[in-house]
Amino acid sequence: MSLKSIALGLLAGVAVLVAPSVRADDEQAGMTAEQFIQSLDFRHGTITVGQAKAHFNLDDQFLYLDQADARRVLEDMWGNPPDESVLGLIVPRSPALTDDDSWAVVVTYSDDGYVSDEDASKIDYSELLQTMQEEIRDGNPERVKAGYGSLDLVGWAVPPRYDAGSKKMYWARELAFNDQDHHTLNYDIRVLGRGGYLSLNAVAGMNSLDTVRAGMERLLPMTEFDAGARYADHNPSTDKIAAYGVASLIGGGLAAKAGLFAKLGLVLAKFWKLLLVGLVLLGGGLKKVFGGKDKPTVR
Repeated sequence: MSLKSIALGLLAGVAVLVAPSVRADDEQAGMTAEQFIQSLDFRHGTITVGQAKAHFNLDDQFLYLDQADARRVLEDMWGNPPDESVLGLIVPRSPALTDDDSWAVVVTYSDDGYVSDEDASKIDYSELLQTMQEEIRDGNPERVKAGYGSLDLVGWAVPPRYDAGSKKMYWARELAFNDQDHHTLNYDIRVLGRGGYLSLNAVAGMNSLDTVRAGMERLLPMTEFDAGARYADHNPSTDKIAAYGVASLIGGGLAAKAGLFAKLGLVLAKFWKLLLVGLVLLGGGLKKVFGGKDKPTVR
């Protein structure tokens, strides 16, 4: 099965099948892949994310696109619907954005408030996985009836781990859409701060697990909140407190709001943001659309 077929199967599990092509507006019509990539403002080094009061100290393995260019890639290049919650995109220098095995990390921020980590040491991740699997399976008849296809959580691709010292949690899930043989990797990082948490999310094929895992582990220590916005800066008498704890972050906060993956609408809303990056698997199709390779410019 081709990577394009895998990606089409992936998108069958969500709401809309979107073609990965540049929008036909005057500015971008007729662009080659190289022209489009060259038009992006890739940054490196210390990156400030003002909306989240956070920053990245990127090494020479990563590049960064600010909100506007990140959305151009996600929406114009990969065909995703508009999403104002996207703050940026972290892109490995290799593979290139238009390569078949490319991947990228979507940066978002939740301002739900200070997330207590008091329950972190008590989480039974095996039990949590089983609960999530059951909830997803129970919701499949409704998803299929609604035309979204089936979704199954195969298991942990990387078991959840919470570092109490750095206030960072990471995990990866192996997902199957419509009983396809080729499964999808969903790799997440959550960084806790004073007023909420920073989310870093990457999606790829399971065959890219080693590459994505190495990249995300490398990225983990490069992500920090600014002074005054760190978890340790929390003021219990004035700060907003999130209505859920660390365990709920693995479900994107769904556990606290609607039951773990229980309601179709919320499932799609959450997974839509998490999984649309899977369109990157259509890189081979992009080459046909744009007709060229990319060599990012960096400033």
